[in-house]
Amino acid sequence: MAPGKERKTLYENLPEDHGEVISTVYTSTVPQQSPESNEEPFTTYFDEKIPIPEDEVHSWFSFRKLWAFTGPGFLMSIAYLDPGNIESDLQSGAVAGFKLLWVLLLATVIGLLLQRLAARLGVVTGLHLAEVCNRQYQKVPRIMLWLMIELAIIGSDMQEVIGSAIAINLLSAGKVPLWGGVLITIADTFMFLFLDKYGLRKLEAFFGFLITIMALTFGYEYITVKPDQRQLLKGMFMPYCDKCGTPQLEQAVGIVGAVIMPHNMYLHSALVKSRQVNRANKKEVQEANKYFFIESCIALFISFLINVFVVSVFAEAFFGKTNEQVRDVCTNSSSPHAGLFPRNNQTLEVDIYKGGVVLGCYFGPAALYIWAIGILAAGQSSTMTGTYSGQFVMEGFLNLKWSRFARVILTRSIAITPTLLVAIFQNVERLTGMNDFLNVLQSLQLPFALIPVLTFTSLHPVMNDFANGLGWKIAGGVLILIVCCINLYFVVVYVTALGHLALYVVAAVVSVAYLCFVAYLSWLCLVALGVSFLACGQTYRLGLTTHPELFLLNNVDADSVVTR
Repeated sequence: MAPGKERKTLYENLPEDHGEVISTVYTSTVPQQSPESNEEPFTTYFDEKIPIPEDEVHSWFSFRKLWAFTGPGFLMSIAYLDPGNIESDLQSGAVAGFKLLWVLLLATVIGLLLQRLAARLGVVTGLHLAEVCNRQYQKVPRIMLWLMIELAIIGSDMQEVIGSAIAINLLSAGKVPLWGGVLITIADTFMFLFLDKYGLRKLEAFFGFLITIMALTFGYEYITVKPDQRQLLKGMFMPYCDKCGTPQLEQAVGIVGAVIMPHNMYLHSALVKSRQVNRANKKEVQEANKYFFIESCIALFISFLINVFVVSVFAEAFFGKTNEQVRDVCTNSSSPHAGLFPRNNQTLEVDIYKGGVVLGCYFGPAALYIWAIGILAAGQSSTMTGTYSGQFVMEGFLNLKWSRFARVILTRSIAITPTLLVAIFQNVERLTGMNDFLNVLQSLQLPFALIPVLTFTSLHPVMNDFANGLGWKIAGGVLILIVCCINLYFVVVYVTALGHLALYVVAAVVSVAYLCFVAYLSWLCLVALGVSFLACGQTYRLGLTTHPELFLLNNVDADSVVTR
């Protein structure tokens, strides 16, 4: 059944006084669409809607309902477990030991609060973030915003390709070259995308299976290494970093940049639309918000534990180790990869490839292969969620409905080309070194997801009774300011390390344009937050004044009720 028809049948049995039901959610007078309108409802390719069971026995909390709402949060949490995050985790452990675990915890909590805003936007309005941006921003900012998010998705896709290629290389003991692994990731992505033909719940179950693989593989490494639990708890709950210098500070900033990803906001706001929620009923909307938040808490708690496994393994086994020490151990264990580590007393620097190698040297081949399986699961799951993000973003911003396969061909071709060239003509260190650049690229895109989601969840005409209160407006604004400042510092550190005048000039020009666009979005956000003295010019376009066609609560699902 098409989504539009599904929505209509959802209200066939509403009570006679359905007008009161709607008015509890939305009370302003908004021009209604004509009943004769032949326009097709704007939908994504999620044709299936998961029904929510009734549970009159357990009115406040029902495990049956929680199970029905379970799925979108776990798909969202995969972005917290992609190869870029895993690399950030292991580098954190190797550089700072357990001292930065509290940063990982804090970044995950901040990410949860921001994901809550994205999910509420999707539940309350029936539109995901890209669709709301399309209706509320002017044409030029809208196109620029789309391009920025596409860059973030392509950058994330490249990291996932790199991670999968490295995992395949490790699993094949080097028999499949890196460029071969890159090519294999093209075919397997198309294969996995066939899964959603078998139903949304089966697709969500498959993602859950991949998360389970990551938990088991990285959990095996954790049990094998046996980290010091006292140091682990101290690092997690005591915000300190004794004797930390610039490398540790940069690593802390890198953790925040790796955990909070821009395209994930767009993804989560779209995924929550896959559940049948009568958005003309305020109680059902509140219930959906509650269960989606609980599910997100569970999903991010699991992803946090997996990240802790990785940090703890490298903190316990490799913190303070030198290249020469590791080389000697690898030589004694007859590892063919001993040459990766130079004979010097510099602190060991690791990435997802070297991470697997040193685990194999210290704890045997099983540790290496199990590590590679975990990285492969992380790469494959993140690849598929990245594809879905791209689909939603393209449909939302451009109202352009491509098939999944056309979408995959476009983004994967852009991601594969530079990755394949580096894999063919350079070594694995160059390939993993691309992750630093890609982390910077995604850090730059964060404001283009965080600022819009705070803007629209704070607008009463969009969210009505579910708009952010004063506390959430202040807290959201402060959190986004902190995250953006941290990530800009990360970018500045990376750019100053380039050491070339021409690159400085290019960076300066790009920075001016970038900051102007961020300032424009921030200005509109401040107006939405209630800083009224800034309202001038075209800011009246934020809201309903010139956009009554914004599919608000009583325009989307209740339209069939109102016009009958």
